[in-house]
Amino acid sequence: MNKNWHLPREATAILFVIALFLGIGIINPMFLSVQNILLCFNSSVIYTVVAIGIAFVIISGEIDVSVGATLGMTAAVCGTFVRDGNAGMGIVAAVSVGLMIGVVNGFGVTVLRIPSIIMTLGMFGIVRGLIYVYTDGKWIENIPIAYKAFAQAKAIGGLTWFYLVALLMMATAHLIMTTTHRGRYFIAVGDNAGGATLLGIPVAGTKMAAFVLCSAAASIGGILYVSRVGFITPIAGTGYEMKVIAACVLGGISLTGGVGSLIGATVGAAIMASISRILVFLGFPSDYDNTITGILLIVIVVADSLLQSRSAEKLRKERLAARTNGMATSSGEAVR
Repeated sequence: MNKNWHLPREATAILFVIALFLGIGIINPMFLSVQNILLCFNSSVIYTVVAIGIAFVIISGEIDVSVGATLGMTAAVCGTFVRDGNAGMGIVAAVSVGLMIGVVNGFGVTVLRIPSIIMTLGMFGIVRGLIYVYTDGKWIENIPIAYKAFAQAKAIGGLTWFYLVALLMMATAHLIMTTTHRGRYFIAVGDNAGGATLLGIPVAGTKMAAFVLCSAAASIGGILYVSRVGFITPIAGTGYEMKVIAACVLGGISLTGGVGSLIGATVGAAIMASISRILVFLGFPSDYDNTITGILLIVIVVADSLLQSRSAEKLRKERLAARTNGMATSSGEAVR
């Protein structure tokens, strides 16, 4: 069932972004300029990286709403080291913090059996509070120009090196998830955790790995945030959790788990990053950004739920028909 759905869901996401861009281009032709399209993709780099991480969690049947806080915390940690002239140590420290948050989330969900929405919501509050403690409620500024210049460095065709690296991350993670046994564990666990256990798949270990990968990706997002934005406030990363979850859902990943791919998450991230620019080209204030994101998330989740219900009902009828035919055949043989 999953194999049948992967390609159509990804294709739908790609067709949607093409249709969306063309539709906006008809209304305002300037939107379709090469420079603007490249800007839409380049500006989606942080969403893309974080969406890749949280996709592992969602596909495995869980959720992580602490990614925005994790991004903010790791950005603050990285920013202080970079500001003080030690970028290398800042990157190591940021990733280390992200990994620790992921381990705590995974431990709470897999060992303490806390529902992931509750565990990560609690971690969201804890990490948000720690950001204020760490920064003393102040902005982290004076990031060296050389470090900020990395975010603007162009590679092939006007795409930034940051975005190309994000695409490389996606391609690598996608290959691991689809071509290796351990990578397929995430899909199997999300599709049917009980069945995966019977097959000998380490469900708890797989979910732990998903949370660790998610927080590690969020920490990389925090490192990129420092370079792209150039300063860090105590509320850095706010709202990213909704954006990346919406990106995954828009890219065809089911919130019930077991369905979707990282390619779809990457396409969804590009759409999420483009909403604010689309609003500007349509003449609306970008204040509607979060409102539209929320509407998209609700609509897609409802549509996905209806499709799954219809699919489940179809399978139920097929099983019932098969059993009925089997019983009729058995009765006919008994009469003869």
